[in-house]
Amino acid sequence: MDDDKIFEAIEIAKSTGKIKKGANEVTKVVEKGLAKLVITAKDVNPPEIIMHLKPLCKEKDIKLLEVNSKNDLGGAAGLERSTAAVAIVNEGEAKKLIKELSELKE
Repeated sequence: MDDDKIFEAIEIAKSTGKIKKGANEVTKVVEKGLAKLVITAKDVNPPEIIMHLKPLCKEKDIKLLEVNSKNDLGGAAGLERSTAAVAIVNEGEAKKLIKELSELKE
């Protein structure tokens, strides 16, 4: 999996569409079925913070991708700090890139 491509999708969606940041916000949009793509960080500690997202995304048929670093994920989302999860709610101009990412196998 190419983290750079994922970060690029987040950055494009952030500036031309809509994203949600943080485990709580992401959980809310996934529960409502509004997320187009969910990205979590592998280095979240404790892992319980985002553990529920994988089964929830599976239930709602929303693609979940993982990146290595919560710091990089926060940076891509435009935050000055790290974040455990990001959801792309409106793809904006990242639609094609997100479609590509959604079709990738884990």
